Amino acid sequence: MKRRIALIVEYDGHGLCGWQRQENGPSVQERLEEALKHVEGEPVRTVACGRTDASVHAEAQVVHADVNAVRIEKSPRAYTHGVNSHLPEGVRVVAVRNVDGDFHARFDCIERAYRYQIWNREVASALQAWRHWWIPLDLDVEAMRVSSAHLLGKQDFTTFRASGCQAGSPVREVRTIEVRRQGCIISIDIRADAFLYHMVRNIVGALVWAGLGKYSADDVKQLLGLHDRSQLAAPMAPAHGLYFADAVYSVFSSRTVLEAMLGKGDKDE
Repeated sequence: MKRRIALIVEYDGHGLCGWQRQENGPSVQERLEEALKHVEGEPVRTVACGRTDASVHAEAQVVHADVNAVRIEKSPRAYTHGVNSHLPEGVRVVAVRNVDGDFHARFDCIERAYRYQIWNREVASALQAWRHWWIPLDLDVEAMRVSSAHLLGKQDFTTFRASGCQAGSPVREVRTIEVRRQGCIISIDIRADAFLYHMVRNIVGALVWAGLGKYSADDVKQLLGLHDRSQLAAPMAPAHGLYFADAVYSVFSSRTVLEAMLGKGDKDE
């Protein structure tokens, strides 16, 4: 007898070809399914909330899988500690939650969030070169905030999606964008009902140009209204600064599951 579970997965995208299985390199899906097979004793198929590209990281990716009902009831840690013992260091299952049998990690998700991180100082980082986009020129964070306001709401994001995007509609609802600086790190947090292919990285590229003074806030607004990808001159932000941060469902979100775990840990101490 099987039971469906949702796994909250954290991974460092450095050296991986993204979430989905690929013929040209190791993927998160491949590594996770191999680890689950060790625990289950048979192949396990996984479905993620969303695909991530090569070098993109995740803090709280949601993945569903059907596993042995007796084992998950008797030994739920088999799907955290047990699975993790068969995973490479850069991939970890950080939490597991029982879900309904018809739960779908991708199609039931009602909101997704990404974080983009920029290393904004004259000298690059020696320790985290693959975790941020290094920009040595001064960025005006306030100009980036003002420009980002034009991207809020339900709009046609054709200008900000990649040419190979296969989504049926370019309309998405961006619910929040927060741009903040802490020391030399600038973080851009974006929440939306869903995202188009490369949409976040293209938005970040445009906001960086606004921060460099190459775009005004009106320029960003006009670009969005053109509905023409060829008109976006700003470069797409590199993949290694991007993090999948949260997946929201009607009954839980991956971020709140992690926060609850941290609260429990503090209480136990």
